[in-house]
Amino acid sequence: MELLTPRKRLSFTGQGADLFAVLIVNWLLTLITLGIYYPWAKARRLQYYYEHTELDAHPFHFHGTGREMFIGFIKAVGLIALVYAVFFGLLRVKEVWAVVLGYALFFGAIIAITPLIIHGSYRYRMGRSSWRGIHFGYRGELKELYSICIRDGLLTLVTFGIYGAWFQMNLRNYVLGHVRYGNSSFQYKGDGTEFFLLNLKGYFLTLFTLGIYGFWWQRDIFNYYVNNLSWNFSEGRRLQFRSTATGGGFFGLIVGNLLLVIFTLGIGFAWAQVRMMRYVMTNVEMVGDADLDAVVQTEQEHKNATADELGDIMDIGIFL
Repeated sequence: MELLTPRKRLSFTGQGADLFAVLIVNWLLTLITLGIYYPWAKARRLQYYYEHTELDAHPFHFHGTGREMFIGFIKAVGLIALVYAVFFGLLRVKEVWAVVLGYALFFGAIIAITPLIIHGSYRYRMGRSSWRGIHFGYRGELKELYSICIRDGLLTLVTFGIYGAWFQMNLRNYVLGHVRYGNSSFQYKGDGTEFFLLNLKGYFLTLFTLGIYGFWWQRDIFNYYVNNLSWNFSEGRRLQFRSTATGGGFFGLIVGNLLLVIFTLGIGFAWAQVRMMRYVMTNVEMVGDADLDAVVQTEQEHKNATADELGDIMDIGIFL
């Protein structure tokens, strides 16, 4: 049944010049301090994005601090350093068994750390995020996340990557399904078969059109991510996320941003980011009968940023 009004929309109010000022100061201070300022730079950047992202004209807020992220950063660096120290220590033995053991331990550590990063990043990022004074939260269990990652990771390996579509959907279904906003919850209903066929079609059409269909492929992925997400409230009420993005819109966004960055020698990166955020927020709406004023606080803040920093070091970002 088609969900009717009211519609709720997201918006991004940031300006390129303001974001440029934030990014250039962050970059200079990080450079001057030989990287030490990075956690504070990350916190400031996230605060800017949150505070300029609005739902029904009310901004989101990120409460994480540079100090929290610095502590997490030190722990993350220490853990990665330990992994590499063991790895290179075994390689220095110059025996076959030591080399094999070194690589086995190294890749085993990477596989073991990945679910920890996803779980910890969501606990921290959601626990330090709020809207209208109500905090978000994440209630997933690390044990269950490991089960999904080990099972689906092995299936992806033995199928030479084919099962990756199911792996991604199972992971997204679990993680986003355990995100809370006060006493409301989110639900994601992605299907591996649908996602696999969507990407298979996108791959071949992009190949046959010499890359032109790639923008429409990007639209299809974005729409699939958005359209399968819902926000559930008490008494069966909910908001269904809907995407209005188009292939032409993605073409203008991606090509425009690429030219903007190239012809300004990178200076236009901040303006490109603003264009991207505005396009995404403008093309996501929520349709349903939920009363956001009825949501009450139930979640607690989580201040351990170690996993979030590990995700940055290993280039494993959280998905939304």
